[in-house]
Amino acid sequence: MGSVVILCAIFGTLALLAVLFACWPILRAKDTRLSVRLLLLGAAALSVVAVGGGLYVAGGTPLLALRTLSPPTNIPALIAALARRSHEKSFNATGWMLLGRGYLSLGDAGDAAAAFRRAVEAAPPQNRPALLSAYGEALTMAASGVVTPDAETAFRAAVAGNPRDFAGRYYLGLAYAARGDSRTALTYWQGLLADAPAGAPWRGPLLDRIAALRAQTGTAPNISAMVAGLAARLKDRPGDPDGWRRLVRAYAVLGEQDKARAALNAARFALRGNAQALAGLETEAISLKLE
Repeated sequence: MGSVVILCAIFGTLALLAVLFACWPILRAKDTRLSVRLLLLGAAALSVVAVGGGLYVAGGTPLLALRTLSPPTNIPALIAALARRSHEKSFNATGWMLLGRGYLSLGDAGDAAAAFRRAVEAAPPQNRPALLSAYGEALTMAASGVVTPDAETAFRAAVAGNPRDFAGRYYLGLAYAARGDSRTALTYWQGLLADAPAGAPWRGPLLDRIAALRAQTGTAPNISAMVAGLAARLKDRPGDPDGWRRLVRAYAVLGEQDKARAALNAARFALRGNAQALAGLETEAISLKLE
């Protein structure tokens, strides 16, 4: 819609200039009555607009003009253009990073890895950890989920530059788990879990991996300790609707109804400004027969 308005404004401006050019002799005429000059002026203006507009619609390309004013939507074409620009001397780390992400969006992890590697080489040291993680992840995706030696090297460098790097720690845990070193894998993943932002979408799958790894090693998790840890985390960071629902559900499953109701009331207070979260809590409370 905005493109149409812009195009109309441009056409209107050009039409106005054409009308003024055509009508200037009529306006300057001194020997013609005013009513006649106005009639001739209107006829000339209408002719210029009608003829010009008709010729443009018939022989021009108005849709092409609109298309040039609209944002591009052909993602593969954009990536191809970006790849062509990569041969320029001015192409920097940001360009390589965008190219890598573009290749990932097309499912081309191999070319994405090559682009991220170039981004790492071009980036200043403070920006390299995140790019190293992206490079290692692309290598892992290209290897069908296997953390290759090159990918592991990239993840180690990422964590060395930023000890809190999420992707680096996750994939290093995956590498150690694949080698049978469950203790080191759990160290990485438990540390990652402790730093997980509230509502992180990967928190649940990470918990599942930790539980599965513990089950393989015969070290069943201490459920009570995990629930206590969740309660402590929510005390420090109460704005986590999913965390509160898990805590209420955990207490109810453990048969600790009083603690479940206390957690429910605490959650209602903590989330009192979030109508959607409160509605979810009420649904949880009804399903657990806490109301």
